[in-house]
Amino acid sequence: MNLIQNKLTQSIDLGLIDYQKAWDYQTDLFNKTLSIKAENRNRSNNDQLTTNNYLLFCEHPHVYTLGKSGDEKNLIFPLSELASIGANFYNINRGGDITYHGPGQIVVYPIIDLENFFTDIHQYMRTLEEAVIQTLKEFQIEAGRIKGLTGVWLDVDNPVKARKICAMGVKTSRWVTMHGLALNVNTDLNYFNHIVPCGISDKAVTSMEKELNSTQDLNQVKAILKSKLASLLKCN
Repeated sequence: MNLIQNKLTQSIDLGLIDYQKAWDYQTDLFNKTLSIKAENRNRSNNDQLTTNNYLLFCEHPHVYTLGKSGDEKNLIFPLSELASIGANFYNINRGGDITYHGPGQIVVYPIIDLENFFTDIHQYMRTLEEAVIQTLKEFQIEAGRIKGLTGVWLDVDNPVKARKICAMGVKTSRWVTMHGLALNVNTDLNYFNHIVPCGISDKAVTSMEKELNSTQDLNQVKAILKSKLASLLKCN
């Protein structure tokens, strides 16, 4: 555990940003934090440097990303034809399988040092899920978890009707996190028809817009989600 804990967390809204640019930005912050931690190993207990924490919010143009444990066969649209639907594809270094990002979806990338908060990856994942669950409750959408599956789901007790509204995939190193969650707000769900989302073939995908039968205020949802994350992580 860090001798000096810094719970101060900077929230940055990157807006609509190319996936590669956001990935590079994440990676830069991630590596800087790792460098500080590496330097601290050579410093005395009274001379430790603090590590920083960030919550990056953004949207992406149409893109499919495949996690390091994923199967490219779960992209069921020809890779060579993705340009015809305005989409890109990336193999990336998070956990999980394939997912879609696009306009109308809130993506959150926490670049945080868990040693500033709690050193438990399971607790971290459940905290991200809980922030989304509490956010959806503000809109009268009852959501929850399905045992053995990550992310946030609706109708969790009905295997036939269960559908995912938020996907998650993270990378951690020395308790520093990157990647994160993607909440479908006003997302074009047709793009999910080109993949087996998260490698799960028997579950549907949904959005707040679909569930509430109306387009949602993305900034309002983002503000609530930011507040829930800050509260649950006990950020300053």
